Amino acid sequence: MYTVVNHPIIKTKLSRMRNKKTDSRDFRLNLTELSQFMAYEVTKDFKLVLTNLETPLAKTKGFKLKDKIILVPILRAGLGMVDGFKNMIPEAPVGFIGLFRDEKTLKPVEYYCKMPNCIKGSNVLMLDPMLATGHSAVEAIKMIKKFKPRTIKFVSILASPEGIKTVEKSHNDVLIYTTCVDKCLNKKGYIVPGLGDAGDRIFGTK
Repeated sequence: MYTVVNHPIIKTKLSRMRNKKTDSRDFRLNLTELSQFMAYEVTKDFKLVLTNLETPLAKTKGFKLKDKIILVPILRAGLGMVDGFKNMIPEAPVGFIGLFRDEKTLKPVEYYCKMPNCIKGSNVLMLDPMLATGHSAVEAIKMIKKFKPRTIKFVSILASPEGIKTVEKSHNDVLIYTTCVDKCLNKKGYIVPGLGDAGDRIFGTK
């Protein structure tokens, strides 16, 4: 159900993001670069079709993706992963889901949803740096399924065991990709050891 993308460069970039001394600029840069690595991993099983093309020297065969890829960041932290994925898949349209977490109940509250018209039958990559309680992910996936995509993959930088179990329980057809599964959640629902509030660190709001 879930895949941990393990690579020496990923580990070094994640370590920089964890460090509380890393400023917002470097945090965003490392998140973008990590997202590029993730884009490579999560798309490696996507199907191709043959195309005809001509090089400066001869006619030959090439490839293109069979199905459209749609990027769907969960606002606001998911925006920090979009540039990395767009660097690798520049033709991918982007949809948006807006959820915020009620700090008392830890439950998600929807405030925005906008999808490209071509989402039906596509491969959706949902982007959120942190898979913590899993409640926002479950709600966002439920929203996406209404648009009838071909597949859904959930891509995070960090995940908690609790979050993975929550998503698996509600959506066992959705594959989860992350760079690390951390120890646990604290009483406030944050991943420990984690890297703090990803949205605040991306946008410098604290």
